Amino acid sequence: MPREKPPTTSTPRKRAPRKASAAISASAPSYNQFVGPEQRAALIAEAAFFRSEKRGFVPGHEVEDWLAAESEVDAGLMHAVESGPSV
Repeated sequence: MPREKPPTTSTPRKRAPRKASAAISASAPSYNQFVGPEQRAALIAEAAFFRSEKRGFVPGHEVEDWLAAESEVDAGLMHAVESGPSV
């Protein structure tokens, strides 16, 4: 009759401490402080509409338009936050 192996106890791994860069990025200004999610979505929808219009509203590119518009809007918002207020 085969011998049963005793159950092995695994010790839980400890998590590594967070890097300092994570704390710095958390305190960095974000466009979320200035633009709400509804306003951001409206900007993205408008940019996606104009991308689709430029293509002649050819179907099948809706997700591509949305993702490109999202990237464009987020880049513009981050640029506005990093450049500071215009006077």
